[in-house]
Amino acid sequence: MNVTNPSTGQVIAAFSEHSPSEVEVRVAQARKGYERWRAAPVSQRSDAFRRLADTLTLRKAQLSTLMTREMGKLISAGEAEIDKCAAACQFFAHHAPQWLTPQPISSDAANSYVRFDPLGPVLAIMPWNFPFWQLFRFAAPALMAGNTAVLKHAPNVPGCADAIEQAFHDAGFPDGVLVNIRVSNDRAEALVRHDAIAAVTLTGSERAGKAVATAAAAVLKKSVLELGGSDPFIVLPDADLPLTAQAAVDARCLNAGQSCIAAKRFIIVGNPDAFAQSMAAIMERLRIGDPADPATQLGPLARLDLLEHLHDQVQRSIAAGARLATGGSRLPRPGYFYQPTILSDVTPGMPAFDEETFGPVAAVIRATDIDHAVELANHSRYGLGSSIWTTNPAAAQALAPRLETGNVFINGLVKSDPRLPFGGIKNSGWGRELSSFGIHEFTNIKTVWIAKNINH
Repeated sequence: MNVTNPSTGQVIAAFSEHSPSEVEVRVAQARKGYERWRAAPVSQRSDAFRRLADTLTLRKAQLSTLMTREMGKLISAGEAEIDKCAAACQFFAHHAPQWLTPQPISSDAANSYVRFDPLGPVLAIMPWNFPFWQLFRFAAPALMAGNTAVLKHAPNVPGCADAIEQAFHDAGFPDGVLVNIRVSNDRAEALVRHDAIAAVTLTGSERAGKAVATAAAAVLKKSVLELGGSDPFIVLPDADLPLTAQAAVDARCLNAGQSCIAAKRFIIVGNPDAFAQSMAAIMERLRIGDPADPATQLGPLARLDLLEHLHDQVQRSIAAGARLATGGSRLPRPGYFYQPTILSDVTPGMPAFDEETFGPVAAVIRATDIDHAVELANHSRYGLGSSIWTTNPAAAQALAPRLETGNVFINGLVKSDPRLPFGGIKNSGWGRELSSFGIHEFTNIKTVWIAKNINH
């Protein structure tokens, strides 16, 4: 596994895969660790996660620098990511005891209640774009519930994976609560099918989700999938144009556009040309450069193949009739930098409308009225996030039930928040992460029924 710095295109490190025998040892550690961890009082698990939050905070500079080197994240964004992970650890340490407490249910029994018992080792197949947050988004609730985790991270962020495992160890977690396994993507299916693995969670592409779902279904294992998105950003006629255009650029260029919940389709009820021009003026002022420089606003894409695929999507969309408002090319400099790009006159059938664009490319789409905007928003095989922009939040709230997505944000960027359930529908996956809904995903929701006294 070679690690390439996206800012330079140069190989900076090499990691070896774990052999099949090493994988067996590590999976066995997770299984053995589960037997101990599930028996630990919830208060003990909470204490461990509070220590982990402190460990992450102390290492914030080191960990954010690691993300910058391995996948090109802005240094400020990396620091914010570590802060968010630490906050999630604290959040679930505080709330999990309540959410895991057995719930009494009135029935014909003398006593009946519902327990939330752990399932076992959960295989976590994680992506590179938020290499710490994506793992902690799963691990904080699932491990607080008493499960253990087998981490199979993306091949281009092996240092981040090692750092996660080390943080758990240094925070005093028992051996086996989180084990990191370095294997290539083509070895993931064997892990899904492994007898010691109780369930699987994946954050990744639609293609990867189909492969993991098929493998898990073949052995009847629970899966939670958070896959791609082509999030609509709906601008109603009364929206404040300058403020909304700035929010649109922020939404599209977050993490260099490499986010499943980044806004991708900008559906404008009104004047799409004026909106595209406002976005273009902001995009053209973005400072592009070294993500380690705190002044940089837009960094590189994570890999060359991702850049080439994005450019192909742009070119195919233009060939199908889209108009290039700004950008549209790789920047002539070392590394994997792509110009922030706006495509206007985008319609269904074009790659920029139909496919997930994982980079700083915005598709501006004309809607004739609000009903047409909702129709366009739902005209997608994806259903992860969506946002509505207006000076009349009540009108936007009335549209929320009509949008076929797992999240609807009104006058705000779509984000994941430990307090709120997160996930999608359609080809964006199934299941939920975060909040009480997320902690219960990897539990056995068990009914206990006790008969009334019986006379013998």
